[in-house]
Amino acid sequence: MRYEIRIAGAMSEVTRHEAFPELDSAVVPSQTLLFGQVTDDAHLYGLLSRCQALGLRVVELRRLPE
Repeated sequence: MRYEIRIAGAMSEVTRHEAFPELDSAVVPSQTLLFGQVTDDAHLYGLLSRCQALGLRVVELRRLPE
């Protein structure tokens, strides 16, 4: 399953790669996009837990077409 997580604000490239090494990322005006393959529900909840631990505000989570 592929997912996209939209985060409020711009995260640095270093933070994106260190905190979410398994995902691709991009910064768009006032948001950071994290996207990629999510293996199962536990992986998804782990990603959301990382967001919470870093104090990030998730503004959208959506499943992408394969």
